[in-house]
Amino acid sequence: MPELPEVEVLRRDLEKEIVGRRIKEVEVRAGTNAMKVIKRHGRRKEFQDLLAGGKVDRVDRVGKWLLFHLDKGQVLLMRLGDSGTLVKTSTSGELPPHTHLVIRFTIGGQLSFSDPQRLAEVFAVSEDRLKEEEALSSFLLDPLDHPLTWNEFSVILQGKDANLRELLLDESFLCGFGDLYTDEILWAAGLRYDRACKKLTSQDVRRLWRAVMETLQDAVSAHGTTLSDRPFKDLSGNPGQYQIELKVFEREGEPCRRCRSQIVKESFNGGYTYLCAQCQS
Repeated sequence: MPELPEVEVLRRDLEKEIVGRRIKEVEVRAGTNAMKVIKRHGRRKEFQDLLAGGKVDRVDRVGKWLLFHLDKGQVLLMRLGDSGTLVKTSTSGELPPHTHLVIRFTIGGQLSFSDPQRLAEVFAVSEDRLKEEEALSSFLLDPLDHPLTWNEFSVILQGKDANLRELLLDESFLCGFGDLYTDEILWAAGLRYDRACKKLTSQDVRRLWRAVMETLQDAVSAHGTTLSDRPFKDLSGNPGQYQIELKVFEREGEPCRRCRSQIVKESFNGGYTYLCAQCQS
């Protein structure tokens, strides 16, 4: 699943590649169950007409939603779900399998959106109604969009009745970490996944917040993480490179890069977590 770093990579790519481009046409492809992706719209033509002719003024991100603001007063919202992929190609380029939507520009190629599982969501609303979208107001903290000082983070963390892994995976608190980045952040902070938030010292909080910021920024710089079961590609179709930097995730049995102890895999809350039991306390 694309997490916060991957979606931010796409936003930055889109900002460079399509801002200022005018949409010539939108194709909702027949025979692909594309209407499940644009389920808020009753008809293909309704969706297509909202976007056709609009120029992309800017591309924003709210949590894991991408927002395409058009000069005609419409906003295209896109959440990739577990398997969504967005790729920019020439108009003569071959479309990826399971392509549901194609956005063609008057100049500058086309965007194709594919999703084998059809769990993504794409829809358009007017700028006036954007603030009414509940999906965009469910995130408390977005470390890439609104960085906090560790003191501010400490205040927000106080009184949270949860362990660290539960909190970092809670998208109503911190958006878009997922299990991979949660394990990597906790390793970088030297903290166990089952530590109670309310028992953290000020030094623990400082290390945790530094680990959050550095891990996310490094992942974005590396253009995200691409694994066999997480086949992320950027807007040009290139895989991410952060998997080379992973310290614990799916490295069970390998030596810790900090203390050389063995990385272990433990069951937790119906899933698994990876850690170094020696240097995470």
